[in-house]
Amino acid sequence: MPYQRYNRRELIGKSLQILTGVALLSPTLSIARKLDIRDLSFFHTHTGQELDVTYSIAGRYDLTALKKVNHHLRDFRTLEMHPIDTNLLDILYRIKDQAGGGVFEVISGYRSPKTNSMLRGKSNGVAKRSLHMKGMAIDVRLSGIRINDLRDIARSVQGGGVGYYPKSDFVHLDTGRVRTW
Repeated sequence: MPYQRYNRRELIGKSLQILTGVALLSPTLSIARKLDIRDLSFFHTHTGQELDVTYSIAGRYDLTALKKVNHHLRDFRTLEMHPIDTNLLDILYRIKDQAGGGVFEVISGYRSPKTNSMLRGKSNGVAKRSLHMKGMAIDVRLSGIRINDLRDIARSVQGGGVGYYPKSDFVHLDTGRVRTW
């Protein structure tokens, strides 16, 4: 086949055709990703409740879905609800995406000040001004993923705080400043 020269415009056009073809054929670029459909699955370890929810499509948060998330991640001791930070959901989504899927096993989502105070009395590992009380933190495991792998993925996301609790078998995630412990 003879060598063919392209001018700059033709080269850019051909390159875009090739990239489009690769994107359409690539199994890693699903339709959901192209449309920016964000979904999460939860199993609450204390209530036994499950939730599968699509909380955002094309960058728009679904208010009905967010209410379901708020209910699912409520303080299971007092039944108080609080809005969950959408940035926290986005961090969870990025972690799930990097891990290749899974169900988040929730140990603790929102905590009322009363619950947080009670837990502080039982453990020195509970912060006085915990971000759980603002709907900005969650303690989880991810099905099919070892806890240390979940920690490593969460750290790579750089979305906020990542606490590693191997003895208690969970990872703490929050939307505070990026830090690890």
